[in-house]
Amino acid sequence: MSGLAKSFAKAKLGPLPPESPIYEDVEREDDSSSASSMSSTGTVMPTSSQRPAPAIHWSDYFAQEFFLERHSPDSSHAKFHVYLTPPGSAKAPLLVLHHGAGSSALSFALFAREVQRQLPDVGILAVEAREHGSVVWGPGGHVDNKMSIDLLSQDMVDMMLLTQTKMGWKEMPTVVLVGHSLGGAVVTNAANQGTLGNKLLGYAVLDVVEGSAMEALGHMQTYLANRPDTFATMDAAINWHIRSRTLRNLKSAKASVPSLFLQTPEGRWAWRTDLSQTEAYWENWFSGMSAKFLGGKGAKLLLLAGTDRLDKELMIGQMQGKFQLMVFPSAGHFLQEDEPEKTADAVVEFVKRNDRSTLVLPPKVSDLLAQGKKV
Repeated sequence: MSGLAKSFAKAKLGPLPPESPIYEDVEREDDSSSASSMSSTGTVMPTSSQRPAPAIHWSDYFAQEFFLERHSPDSSHAKFHVYLTPPGSAKAPLLVLHHGAGSSALSFALFAREVQRQLPDVGILAVEAREHGSVVWGPGGHVDNKMSIDLLSQDMVDMMLLTQTKMGWKEMPTVVLVGHSLGGAVVTNAANQGTLGNKLLGYAVLDVVEGSAMEALGHMQTYLANRPDTFATMDAAINWHIRSRTLRNLKSAKASVPSLFLQTPEGRWAWRTDLSQTEAYWENWFSGMSAKFLGGKGAKLLLLAGTDRLDKELMIGQMQGKFQLMVFPSAGHFLQEDEPEKTADAVVEFVKRNDRSTLVLPPKVSDLLAQGKKV
């Protein structure tokens, strides 16, 4: 059994994780706290007696919170929830962050703040998938909970395009995709499809590879059955994440865990996302991921919590120098939460190495001759 599968079996890991629509300028910026606004985008659509957790101070980590609407020709529509810190200059790249299954954009909170400290000009867009804070409705008005890897990838690209429209950017900044667990599969799939063209500098995948992920799926329902369904208080939910070693950083747990729950009419806190209902898509998420990761255009970074997670295909690719590999043995599955500084260090270095706008090219011979210099 792989290290990832063992972790699932012991319930020490968090859950693993078209046609182009018509975009209409109907996005709405909401400057209120997540506590008052998230109820409109909950996966489990809250009733009047349900409410999200107390205020999550997303503004400590991101500059803006948006609810972006997508209207499609077939009368379906979506309301996407994202956090944004815009790039500080026209040439600065945009990091697009995609969370894992059952998680949220705030799982990147401490990581995002550390990246900003090291690269103040870089932009950061943290997106939330359908069934995780964003909602997609079908033509008949019912919630569309289909979660194939292609749909999730398209949703992510749509959130990027809607953000571009919202911000009035003439063109999309150069992009570095960063995905954790299921998010790693999403960014890998998008990169492999080539949707972003030459705007994609590269992509970073956090603690997921095809081999161990597919093996761990057999333990997923056991993990879900063994974790508490509800908690009496939000402090209890946070403490459970720490005691179970799902998360190993209390500061990050306080930032991210409240976004994972809604309060029931009885006053308890229940998971926002019903992961057991996504089982039909689990194999679809990770099947063929190694080949996609190696085959996509752009620089590649793989951050793992243990070398036993590296499957054969990736071991060969790593020996051939097809991607950069880093291992954080002190971290659990949620690398960016357990070790936000180290994860940020790795991603910042990856961005610096691949950001073409920072390259200093030698002067042209014709320019030197025009200046009267010998060449």
